[in-house]
Amino acid sequence: MTGVLPITLEDSTKVVQAFLYSGKEYICVMKLHGDAEEIRIRRVLTEFEDEIFQRPPLRSSVKRQLRTRRIYFINYIETDGRNVLFRVGCEGGTYIRKLCYDVGEIIGVGAHMQELRRTRAGPFSEDSKTHVTLHDVAYYFGEWQEKQDPKILRKFIQPMESAFGLIPKIIVRDSAVDALCHGANLTAPGVLSVESHIKKETVVAILTLKGEAIALAKANMATEEILNLNHGTVATLERVLMPRGTYPKVWKSGNK
Repeated sequence: MTGVLPITLEDSTKVVQAFLYSGKEYICVMKLHGDAEEIRIRRVLTEFEDEIFQRPPLRSSVKRQLRTRRIYFINYIETDGRNVLFRVGCEGGTYIRKLCYDVGEIIGVGAHMQELRRTRAGPFSEDSKTHVTLHDVAYYFGEWQEKQDPKILRKFIQPMESAFGLIPKIIVRDSAVDALCHGANLTAPGVLSVESHIKKETVVAILTLKGEAIALAKANMATEEILNLNHGTVATLERVLMPRGTYPKVWKSGNK
């Protein structure tokens, strides 16, 4: 497989979890094991645009148990002999080679994945201005070693907050930051603003007023409920991202 691969460095490895909840897009070449009409191929591909059941293939990094994944779209591009080219947008964790196998079974001739290119992973895509190749990285790193100019690093290293482009966000007061850094769950008094598309049990990014990442959390309620809440827990922390002491401590600890 080729294409987009987000790479995290040092403490930013903590945000890898954010990519698990972000969608992916691929360009795939599917090899049919027999002849099939284009109209039949198109019809079968559209049948998979929904929530589907998948059991990971034998050679996979996860347990082989039946699970559901959502296919947002499949756009047929062209057919060359028995090679079918299509673009697919899907939920993270979808196995495209298993998708090709299932499509081949429905068509009735069998199929396998011949080639795959990831064109988007979460908020990062091949069309992004921040997209760099390994050759770019090698060039910029060599330039940085020579000049020791921090601005050069920004040409190929982005702040970890850029990973949250597709994740709903909650902005909190400065007074709540250090408590969150110590693992406290987010409560209503600490909330300043909330994005409109938060649903219960979805993963959210908790940020400061400056847009700095504090933590990843799971929402306990939808946006409308959060806005009408005066007290109580809004979100349960999943992963703390900001070091303790970055913001001053203004919360009181219990008596020993």
